Amino acid sequence: MAGGARAAGGARQRAAGERSSRASGSAFDRSRISARAVAPPLEHRMLLTATLCLLAFGAVMVYSASSPRDLVAGQGSGMSYLVRYLMYGAIGLIAMRVLARRGVALLNRQLVTAMLVGSFALLVLVLVPGIGLEINDARRWFAAGPIQFQPSELMKFALVLYVARFLADHPKRIKSFRQAVVPVALVTAPALLLIVVEPDLGTTLVVAFAIGGLLIASGVPTRHLAVLAGIGVIGVLVLALAQPYQSVRLTAFLHPWHSAAGYQSVQGQIAIGSGGLFGVGIGEGVQKAFYLPEAQTDFILAVIGEELGVLGIFGLICLYSMICWSGLRIARRATSRYAKLLASGLTSLILCQATLNVFVVLGLAPLTGVPLPFMSYAPTNLCIMLASVGLLLNISSPRSRSPRLRAVPPESDPGAGRDRRRRRAART
Repeated sequence: MAGGARAAGGARQRAAGERSSRASGSAFDRSRISARAVAPPLEHRMLLTATLCLLAFGAVMVYSASSPRDLVAGQGSGMSYLVRYLMYGAIGLIAMRVLARRGVALLNRQLVTAMLVGSFALLVLVLVPGIGLEINDARRWFAAGPIQFQPSELMKFALVLYVARFLADHPKRIKSFRQAVVPVALVTAPALLLIVVEPDLGTTLVVAFAIGGLLIASGVPTRHLAVLAGIGVIGVLVLALAQPYQSVRLTAFLHPWHSAAGYQSVQGQIAIGSGGLFGVGIGEGVQKAFYLPEAQTDFILAVIGEELGVLGIFGLICLYSMICWSGLRIARRATSRYAKLLASGLTSLILCQATLNVFVVLGLAPLTGVPLPFMSYAPTNLCIMLASVGLLLNISSPRSRSPRLRAVPPESDPGAGRDRRRRRAART
């Protein structure tokens, strides 16, 4: 009788263990399904929406800005720039999709270091006559037929990745100028010098502002930032005075209506003034066809102002504001220090470039040759900006924030542990 009772008790205990195991397994399955079904956060959706709207808007305005001159010059149907914009946009969207799924994990420390070293090598090669393509006395591009590549764009992306990783890995060095700021400057300064030699002062300023934003986000003391800002201002003034065409640009910025070098800035302001509040209509602008140089690249904002008016520019600024809000919120809600700094740096990279372009077109800054992100015809820049958005989407995705779920094995179930303790007590 006692043996039968013990056998019945063991059967009941095994049945209870099996029920608890099935319950824990079903709970794990439900939690895994619910994790998959979590909708992306608001900042994720806003960032993606603003980026796609800017991309579609950019395709329309690139065609509007470039087609008249192509037709007047007899270069086909006027769709050459649009076709290339769409081609590079498709490449950028593929990169954005890949990085949105695997971004932070894919760009590990070894790959970022290799990207940085490769960018330095490309910046040196582009300055070699016969290798780099020279346009308007500037040697900034590699070219193979209609395909062009600008290594300085890859460099600014690699620098943000590298500096964010360095600052995240050494949080205790942040308060020391020698241990935190100097190592960053030793990497950033040679890159900026190579970009200046091309010459490309606009990209130099964008990189400097983006790295400055990263240092602010990491908590570098204000006095260190003031020292860096002073060195940067002195460096810009020296370069402007040392290079004759930069001196002319600075003078033209101060008095654009009294200098031949201020012609482009003046025509841009005339285009915006001609548009008024509502604009003259898409495709109806005159400045882009006969007066405004580089209308589809650096001065596409002037075309928007003429054809869509002040309201069109305001709508564009609203889209960039959505990117700003989304990027800063993504940085705030990121789970790791590296993700926070990376999101801050990428957001600064996009917004500093957009702000500088807007200031130049409005006559509030000297001409620098910086494209408007997602809007201008700038192939390499378009791909890099979309890749940056992909990384931001990856940081904000629910999968990167939620902790990994792990199935609880039946042996570690609390009910099973209590059953084992009862069996030991019965034996004793």
